[in-house]
Amino acid sequence: MARESRKEFTMQNRRIAAIATFAVALIICSTAHAQDKNAAATQPPKTDMKGAVPDLTGVWYMKRGNYDFASFSKGDPPMTAWGRKQFLAAKPSQGPRSVPLQDTNDMVYKCYSPGMPYIYLQLFPVQIVQTPTEVIELFEYDHSVRHIHLNSKHPDVITPTYMGDSIGHYEGDTLVVDTVGLNGKTWLDRLGHPNSDQMHIIEHIRRTTKTNLRVDFTFEDPKSYTRTWTAEMNFLLHPNWHIMEDMCMDNIAFEKFEK
Repeated sequence: MARESRKEFTMQNRRIAAIATFAVALIICSTAHAQDKNAAATQPPKTDMKGAVPDLTGVWYMKRGNYDFASFSKGDPPMTAWGRKQFLAAKPSQGPRSVPLQDTNDMVYKCYSPGMPYIYLQLFPVQIVQTPTEVIELFEYDHSVRHIHLNSKHPDVITPTYMGDSIGHYEGDTLVVDTVGLNGKTWLDRLGHPNSDQMHIIEHIRRTTKTNLRVDFTFEDPKSYTRTWTAEMNFLLHPNWHIMEDMCMDNIAFEKFEK
């Protein structure tokens, strides 16, 4: 994709993140539709990296159907009394309880990190890089980076962070990721569902076709939710894209300019 065209795509993303989600279809219409037509049902090739390791590398962008890019669940997940209280206090800029952008208390709009798993819902691509010892997710949004350490274990003492501590291993064609150690300072999604420091996330990441990446989530957060619950996201491969530099403060400046 030409760099001018790629920049235009990114500018469209920023407009959407600032004011609405109704134009999402315009962002991916020309590229996603063309690539979806070419998506084959065959399984992706294997690499020779320490054996038969599934190839998850590439630049991926979320596909439509993920609840309008705002949430992991269709409807509200089963919240505890504490979780419901946090949810009702949230003032999201999107969804049925949306408020004007200037009134939102979504800390992402003050340039705080979305953290895990909210980062997956940002309207920017993510690049996956694999090495023999770790899988790295390079999110274009605010140049965020996530490290998934392979065949390892969580440290005995974890300093809570926005991305948490992630370890992984391969099971056949699937990367299984276990994440704990989140700091609970961010929402779960754009709708304001809670995400506490007790959140435990399991991901099963695999290529279902040459151009489709599927991530199955299991969420366990006894402080926020009454039971574990699951979700699914799909991402489309864009082999001609490159991750660009994106900084949150530049987005805010752009949004003020748009007003």
